[in-house]
Amino acid sequence: MGSLSNKVNDGAYATMIERIEAINNPNFFFMHYNKKDLRVKNFIMVPKHFFSTEIVEKRKPLSENAKRAGWVGCNIVLKQIPEEGRIYIVKDEMEQSVEAILAKVQKTNFICEYKLDARGWVLDILNCINKIESRDFTLEQMYQFVPMLEIKHPENRHVRDKIRQQLQILRDKGIIEFKGRGRYKKI
Repeated sequence: MGSLSNKVNDGAYATMIERIEAINNPNFFFMHYNKKDLRVKNFIMVPKHFFSTEIVEKRKPLSENAKRAGWVGCNIVLKQIPEEGRIYIVKDEMEQSVEAILAKVQKTNFICEYKLDARGWVLDILNCINKIESRDFTLEQMYQFVPMLEIKHPENRHVRDKIRQQLQILRDKGIIEFKGRGRYKKI
């Protein structure tokens, strides 16, 4: 059988955006199961602080012939959520330990402290780090994401400084380790 899709259909787009911006959205749970034997293959929790407007994709309005003509739904784009925000409760039919689940949740709870706009930077930098395949990476590798981050954050004219700031925060929170001279390691 397949795996959990990168996009998950959700409800009304405007309602979802409103909930995220009001920061009263719930934690989300996503389940993938085998349709033949109904066994749970993967069961994932995404803590609410990993939700930003960027992960919500607006769908086309329903056609004028539809029962709810003009209604606009949304998709949740799971690949936009950093790996640290996709917490497996069951992975490949194997139940994960409660201790491991709680440790992963607690490790990223600091993101709740940030307002939505500042949270976007932390999540963007986490996603950039996760795009680097090796466990060790450099500041120069992070600077390769500057053009993309400039497009996402046109109001910020100091993107390189912001990258360094976010790396310091992630270092202080135990997500990455600073190895010296612009070198880092994913923990």
